[in-house]
Amino acid sequence: MAPGESTGFVDLTFTVEPNYAGWRLDRYLCEKIRRLSRQRVQRIIENDLICARKLKPSTLVTPGLTFTLRRKASLEPEVPAPDALKVLHRDDALLVLDKPAGLPIHPTARYHAGTLVSQLKARGEDAYPAHRLDRETSGLLVCARTVEASRTLMHAFIGGEVHKEYLAICEGQPPDDSFHVEAPIAEGTELIRIAVRIDHQVGKPARTDFQVERRFERGGERFALLRCFPRTGRQHQIRIHLHHAGFPLVGDKMYGPDPGYFDRFSKHALEPEGWARLRLPRHALHAARLSLAHPVSRAPLAFESPLPADLDAFLDGP
Repeated sequence: MAPGESTGFVDLTFTVEPNYAGWRLDRYLCEKIRRLSRQRVQRIIENDLICARKLKPSTLVTPGLTFTLRRKASLEPEVPAPDALKVLHRDDALLVLDKPAGLPIHPTARYHAGTLVSQLKARGEDAYPAHRLDRETSGLLVCARTVEASRTLMHAFIGGEVHKEYLAICEGQPPDDSFHVEAPIAEGTELIRIAVRIDHQVGKPARTDFQVERRFERGGERFALLRCFPRTGRQHQIRIHLHHAGFPLVGDKMYGPDPGYFDRFSKHALEPEGWARLRLPRHALHAARLSLAHPVSRAPLAFESPLPADLDAFLDGP
């Protein structure tokens, strides 16, 4: 089914990647479809899962396990066209992409056909994304093209051997040219289950270093372009750390000026005043630089992605 269509049912096929070996099936699907609760995922497994053998929520998955979820089709939001997904590097083991904002990586509760994985399959690419970028985040994404490369990249990301830099546009202007936020991150908030929070009791250690690249004003309001260096790899780390520091990302519906924006946006009910306050239709975060060792040859590799047009225009706008 193409994005925008709604015809009865849609089949979502999953093939378990090597880095999820040994996970419970319900936990695996919660990771892939983050908007759904674990209880909802367990009901889907019981009622809507198609596989050559019987699978239960507690089944431990193995690499290569393939199964399908058959679900009622719903109108799927539009996503960037396939030609917006640019290939920066391809060899037998590695694929490096420049992802446009608005393209989710994996199928979710709202996106079925319109995902990066689906676009790669349509091109005949058999690749495993080695890390995550939020749907609204643009920029560099690394994929493995073999099981062995996937395992190697997984260990490299977990071990902090991959160097990542992001560009972000924040509300306000930090007083210092460089600063850092070191605050533990825990999953879930009272309003948004898939959000994260700063929690000094149960949170996992997290640190992000920031460098001010440029200070500017727009419409009498002050903003800054920041270069961000995540030293750990927690979900939504840069976004929640900037919110914690008092300089939230421009356009961030989840950690921005109003905690209710994300809920109203999800229900297609965000008021015009809310959109105006957000300033951009997506959060202003871009994966700009990435360096790593090749998963097979171990040769050093480095990639860059320029700031996309929408964020560049905000920098130079009125």
